[in-house]
Amino acid sequence: MPTSALRLVRFTGRLPLALGAVAMLVVVFLALIALTDGAGSGLAAWLTTLGVGAVLATWRGRHGTWPARLVRFLPVAVAAALTASVCIPTVPTARRYPPAPPFVTTQHWSLTTGSRVAVYHYPPAHPSPRHPVPLVYLNGGPVRGISVLDHRFLQLLAHEGHDVYAYEQAGGGRSDLLPMRQYTISRSVGDLAAFIDRLNKGKVDILGFSSGGAVLTRALGDPSVAARLHRAIIAEPGPMDGPTAHIAGHKGRKSARGLAPAPTGPRSTHTPRYAVAFGLMRLGLLTPDTGLIGQAEGDNAFTAADLGSDTASAYCARDARRIPAEDTAQNFSFSPAASLRIQQTVKDSPSIAPQLRRSRTPAMLMIAECSSQVRQWETTVLADDPAIQRTQYMPGVGHHMWNGLDDNNDRAVAVITAFLQGKPGPLPNYPTPDEIPTFLRDHK
Repeated sequence: MPTSALRLVRFTGRLPLALGAVAMLVVVFLALIALTDGAGSGLAAWLTTLGVGAVLATWRGRHGTWPARLVRFLPVAVAAALTASVCIPTVPTARRYPPAPPFVTTQHWSLTTGSRVAVYHYPPAHPSPRHPVPLVYLNGGPVRGISVLDHRFLQLLAHEGHDVYAYEQAGGGRSDLLPMRQYTISRSVGDLAAFIDRLNKGKVDILGFSSGGAVLTRALGDPSVAARLHRAIIAEPGPMDGPTAHIAGHKGRKSARGLAPAPTGPRSTHTPRYAVAFGLMRLGLLTPDTGLIGQAEGDNAFTAADLGSDTASAYCARDARRIPAEDTAQNFSFSPAASLRIQQTVKDSPSIAPQLRRSRTPAMLMIAECSSQVRQWETTVLADDPAIQRTQYMPGVGHHMWNGLDDNNDRAVAVITAFLQGKPGPLPNYPTPDEIPTFLRDHK
């Protein structure tokens, strides 16, 4: 056999071994990222992996010729090049806030808690009769900017005579960031109380949606905060405490998850650095305060497309082919690390049921037919809060009940306005606390 052919055979035979060595070093690198919590933007793990690879290559090639010894370092070089991309930021590491929306004035209020939040005001539109009590909106997320879709809904409420205020919770949208360890569900409740005090208009009505509904539920269980509330609307709430968060119940009727087209647009997870960071954070292998990427960098990198099927899960299966654009690329803002941090503090919190059972604030619960929330997150609030005066089960909508499709916005406005004005609800009061077992059986 010619010498060149023999060399080719030898090289081909060694190729799987070289690829295996590269794969092994990449796995070592990822394990070290997790063990070091991404220290030094991942450089601690990268340098250690490079050192381990170099030592192994030197040991395995100790009896060979110099050219053969150098070949042993090729997998190390390839692995170093591949993993280096995880250590290099590709977006600014200082926070880039979304530009101010053109349709409403953005204010910034400093709260007594230390948070500085972006505030939006939609005064009551004429000629609608003005509702005397201000309405404050708590959006979902947690730690997500208020979407354009939600802003449009707030405008509809203002057209019904409501004096609407909304603020993006600390770290979300145009609000200032907090140190990571300050993101807690207790801080969110404290910020709500401080916001009401800063508003200085007496008691207020509150509409809390999704994770904002969880904040509102916990506020109802805190007498010092509940004293500031006139009426409360809890819409599609997240889990209110640790015991509720660990309930493995069923969800509403089929959502569009898995049926809707994949979201379009750029994804941070197509970049190795953010795919590793967000993936390991979601698996619990990196802390939200990881040294791999800073909070601001993560916020800058994350896009609406990164939410993937989470957006589709907020709509009914029948709407899978017509899910509206909830936001614009310029307005979208979400902090994945801070969101995970707050969710973890909810999971770690003790039951608030004893406090909630003493609530006296008139409240209403809104539940969607195709809810992507665990049903028991909603029914637990209904069972534990004796001040819930009515429940409105919203047919034909998913978790994001005011979504601009058909007459969904108008129906949600009618339900909210009727309760806040003390008028009969447009829908039956269903389920009542006594009907919870039947509701859980029949609506899944």
